[in-house]
Amino acid sequence: MKQSSIFDFMLEKKLIKKPIRIIELFGGYGSQYMALKYLGANVESYKLVEWEVAAIEAYTRFHHEYKHFECDDLTSALYNLGISNDGKVPMTLQQIERKSDEWKQKVYNNIRSSNNLVNILTTKGKDLEIVEKDKYEYIMTYSFPCQDLSLAGKGAGLGEGTRSGLLWQVERILLELKDLNELPQILLMENVPMILSPKYKDDFAKWDLALSKLGYKSYVKNLIATDYLIPQIRNRTFMISILGEYSYAFPNKLKKEYILKDFLENNVDEKYFLSDKMVKFFEENSRANEIKGNGFRFKPHDENSKYSYTITTRAGGRKDDNFIIIPEKTKKGYAIAEDGDGVYINRPHQKRGVVQKGAIQTIKTQPNDIGVVVKDTRNLKEKLCDELIESGILKDGDVISHNYTNSAKKDNSRLSLEDFIETTDGTFPTLTTRGDTLGVAVFSTEKQKQRIRKLTPREVFRLMGVKDRDYSKIADFSDSSLYKLAGNSIVIQVLMGIFGELLGIDYKKKIKESVRT
Repeated sequence: MKQSSIFDFMLEKKLIKKPIRIIELFGGYGSQYMALKYLGANVESYKLVEWEVAAIEAYTRFHHEYKHFECDDLTSALYNLGISNDGKVPMTLQQIERKSDEWKQKVYNNIRSSNNLVNILTTKGKDLEIVEKDKYEYIMTYSFPCQDLSLAGKGAGLGEGTRSGLLWQVERILLELKDLNELPQILLMENVPMILSPKYKDDFAKWDLALSKLGYKSYVKNLIATDYLIPQIRNRTFMISILGEYSYAFPNKLKKEYILKDFLENNVDEKYFLSDKMVKFFEENSRANEIKGNGFRFKPHDENSKYSYTITTRAGGRKDDNFIIIPEKTKKGYAIAEDGDGVYINRPHQKRGVVQKGAIQTIKTQPNDIGVVVKDTRNLKEKLCDELIESGILKDGDVISHNYTNSAKKDNSRLSLEDFIETTDGTFPTLTTRGDTLGVAVFSTEKQKQRIRKLTPREVFRLMGVKDRDYSKIADFSDSSLYKLAGNSIVIQVLMGIFGELLGIDYKKKIKESVRT
C-alpha cells in the first residue's frame, strides 16, 4: 500500500478549494459530515447509505430538516429499501408489517429527508449523482463493518459473504462511477487496525491495488484519539485516496490537554453504578476460584497493606482508601485505579492494561465492558440516614438536628453515631431516606470512597467528540441505542485533523474549540 515517502513531497499537495459534497457509505449518524461542519467547511450532506433504523433517525436529527413524504404502501417501500433494525440483517416483510403506521411513516420520512439510499447492495453508481465536478469537491467515505476483522469478532476477514466483505461493494460502485466518468475526487476509509495485520494484508493490498487502477493515490496511517484531545484509547486505521497525483500528510499530534475526568457528568443516575448484586457476584466468584486454586482472588495481597479489600468496585474499609484494585492478567496480578481512570469491568483478570490513567478504553457498541472509577457522589444525607436507620439508633418520627463531621472528641476518642443526633417526637415530617426531606447537615466529603460505574450515554458521545448541543437532539433515544450508535462511529476530532489537512486551515484551533462544548 502507498504510504508517505520523500517522493510524495515532490507532488502538489491536495487542497480543497471548492464547495464539498459529502457522500457517506455506512454513514452511521454522520460523524464525517459533523467533523466538516465543526471545521466550518462549505459542505453539503449530499448522499447517505445507511440501513439501520436508529442510525437513520439520528443522522436526520443531526443534519437535516425532518419532512413528510407521501407513500401509498409504506410496508412494501421500506421492505424494498432494505432497512435493518439491528444493523446485521434486513427486516423481513412480516417484521415491518407488525410495526405501527406511525413508525413506518417516521422511518420513511427520515430516509427521504436525509437523501438516504439505504442498502449498499442495491446502491448503483448512478444513484450517487456525481455531477459538475468542476464546481464541487466530492468526498466519499466508507467506514465499512469491522466485525469480521476486529479482535472481538470471528476473524472471517474481507472475503465475499462476510460483513467486512461489503468493502467490495464499494469497489463495484466505484467501477460503475468510472464508466460514467463520475469518480469522486477524494475517498476516506476508516476501520480497525487489524486490517493492516499480516492475517489480512493480502486482502488489503488487493484493495489498494484496485484503487490504484482507478487512478487513486492512497495514504494510510493509524491514528489514536488521545492524540487529538479526546481521552479514549481508540486506535483506528485511516486511508485517504486522492484521484490523481497529489501528496497528502496526516495531521500532527496535538498536545494532551484533557483527561477522562474532564468529560464526566457531575450528577449521574445510580443505575449506571455497579450494583451490590454485581459486587457480591464478583466476591462469590472469587471465593470459588480460590477454592479451585485458579483465577484472581478478591482479597488483600497483604493483610497489612493499605490496599485493603478494594479489588472489585469499592474502596477499602478505611477512611483513607482512595483507590480500587482491579485484577489483570499480568505477573503482578492487579492494577491500581483512582478517581477518573478508565477500567475494564468484564473479566478483567483475563485482560492486560485493564486500567487507563485519565482515559477510557475503546468505546464499543455495548457498555458492559468498560467503566470509570469515580468518587462516591451519592447524596450524603441519604447515606447517613440509611446508616442511622439500619443501626436502630433512629426510629420513625425522629429528626436529625446536628452536624455530622469527621471530628474527634476532646478526649481524642472517635465520635459515634449517637453524638451526631438529637431526636424529637414528631414535630417534623417523618424521617425518610429522601434527601429533600431530611434535616441533616452535609458532612465532610474529603474522604469519599471510590466506586466503579459505566459511562453515561452523554459521556460516551462526548468521548466520540460530539458537542452536548448536538447530543441533546437524540438524548431521548434508549441507552442501548445510544451506546451502539457511538461505538459504531468515528471520533470527530480525529476526522477534523484529517479533513483540516485537506482544507489547509488551522484545524488545531478548531479542534480545541470543539472539545467539551
